Amino acid sequence: MFAADIFKHLTVDSEVSFIKLASYKGLNSTGSVTTAIGLDTDLHGRHVVILEDIIDTGKTLHHFLPQLQHQQPASLKIVTLLHKAEMTKYDVPIDYTGFVIPNKFVVGYGLDYDGLGRNYKEIYQLAD
Repeated sequence: MFAADIFKHLTVDSEVSFIKLASYKGLNSTGSVTTAIGLDTDLHGRHVVILEDIIDTGKTLHHFLPQLQHQQPASLKIVTLLHKAEMTKYDVPIDYTGFVIPNKFVVGYGLDYDGLGRNYKEIYQLAD
């Protein structure tokens, strides 16, 4: 949903590709990053903007950025809607942040809990 809303406002020629990386099962990090849908676009010499719904520890992007940089894009920017700054453990160069939030589990607006809740129009915090 975040990517779709951003795309509605772009005024330059753009393409979108989706990848699916996972590092959570339920409320907890699995400790590893798995790729469910990989990148199938050549990025060499292209300007790339990564739109992330949420960054907490930074592990997922830390794992994925070397794969992107290996393709030698002309530029690479990272945009996140939500950032759990107090949870960040990996140095990830975030260029633009929508909101810094506390370490609470949130769902909605594309964010899920075990695959559910992505379709909520708003973002909700799960009850403790």
